[in-house]
Amino acid sequence: MIELDGVQRSYPVGAEPLVALKDVSARIAKGEYLAVMGPSGSGKSTLLNILGCLDRPTAGSYRLDGREVGTLSADALSEVRRHHIGFVFQSFHLIGRLSAHENVALPMLLAGIPEDDRRARISTALDAVGLVHRAHHRPNELSGGECQRVAIARATVMRPHILLADEPTGNLDTANGEQIMRLLERMNADGLTLVVVTHDPNIGRRSDRVLVLRDGEIVQRVPGRELRPDALFESRA
Repeated sequence: MIELDGVQRSYPVGAEPLVALKDVSARIAKGEYLAVMGPSGSGKSTLLNILGCLDRPTAGSYRLDGREVGTLSADALSEVRRHHIGFVFQSFHLIGRLSAHENVALPMLLAGIPEDDRRARISTALDAVGLVHRAHHRPNELSGGECQRVAIARATVMRPHILLADEPTGNLDTANGEQIMRLLERMNADGLTLVVVTHDPNIGRRSDRVLVLRDGEIVQRVPGRELRPDALFESRA
């Protein structure tokens, strides 16, 4: 489903460009559960932004379902994001003045989904995360775990094939973090491709496979169950 070949990303900073990714090549299969790990500044978020079509490679190829997306127009990239990819972030990014129901509705409003269809999809999405009874509460009336579940409902209401999660448990306590990971893993078991950026080796070990980045390069590719506690400090592929 996802094919990266020789992907690089650099940014102009002063006299010398800042290189965030260096010659990254990887394959992510449909329905896979992939963890992306590495120390701060290793390129994890840059890689996630490219996978999510929020950024473009400076060089190399990114193909999604056989389609080269790195060179698509801004409008075409927006269509890919809208219909194929969902995003979950550490900080939830919910709109405070809107209820859970209204936050989940936003992607469909932008996509022009008719109102009757929107209502049915919102109900299904909130039911999937166990929050139908909290549909009309605003974020300041919800716990951190509930806010993250609303964010997951919003991310999946357009029925994407891929869910990208950037430190989805980073702002949660252990119990709520476990609840969120079980929810994401249940969606993955139903066929959703799941890519999680995390610093937590316990989450890495739950995944099918782990990519470990360091200084913009993939230095390890291991099955999740084989991830060692010192993996983030290894410097060889």
